[in-house]
Amino acid sequence: MVVSSGFALSKRSLANLEGVHPDLVRVVKRAIEITRVDFGVSEGLRTLERQKQLKEEGKSTTLKSRHLKQADGYGHAVDLYALDKSGKATWKHEDFRPVIQALMTAAIELDVQIQAGALWRTFLDSPHIQLNPEYYA
Repeated sequence: MVVSSGFALSKRSLANLEGVHPDLVRVVKRAIEITRVDFGVSEGLRTLERQKQLKEEGKSTTLKSRHLKQADGYGHAVDLYALDKSGKATWKHEDFRPVIQALMTAAIELDVQIQAGALWRTFLDSPHIQLNPEYYA
């Protein structure tokens, strides 16, 4: 049995989940309940203009992001940030390990297939979590 973390998503994080696929929202909401490290949601559903900006800045490698509205009308990705012990946002890869663990545990509990950018080989993107594209095509 997992004891509650005592963490909760902020109003801003909850607002950033608007337009995101309900399965992914459920995973994020469950993960915050069981994580050892507090986290928040920095982005969910994106406009194409925002995606173009991120690609130009080198923060994304594609214009076919899962953050964009998919065929079912939802965004299929979120970007997160971890909070260090002082409550400051961090995006360092090593700070995401417990957050990724909580997300994977939540996804297994809820029977939702996700992918973590922290596990990608070609473009390490620790803040990025998305629904498995093959499963949610």
